[in-house]
Amino acid sequence: MALTPAVTAWLKGELGPTVNLTDLDTRYQRLGTARAVALEVLRERLAALRAQPATVNVSGVVSVGTAENIKAYERQIAALENGDNPAPDDPLDGSGSGSTLGLLRLHERPRR
Repeated sequence: MALTPAVTAWLKGELGPTVNLTDLDTRYQRLGTARAVALEVLRERLAALRAQPATVNVSGVVSVGTAENIKAYERQIAALENGDNPAPDDPLDGSGSGSTLGLLRLHERPRR
């Protein structure tokens, strides 16, 4: 099963425009879904960031931190695991039988 243009566009949207399409195609053939490919790539990126120091400081010259990048990857992975931003190859439940349950998330409003 090869990448379709729609799946390729979705993966580029999730992973960035500079991803290696040959690598994505190989992963897609092995894993079978675009969501699984995106999760695998993001988990690898997160692991690489966690393996490095979270901050590097050269006093008075430069300070670099990756803590926010780590949090951003964790949020993106959680969103994909929850099914947010549907992929073009996600299975659709178009049966219309009404036998599925919906999910409603309630969030507390900020107090005034």
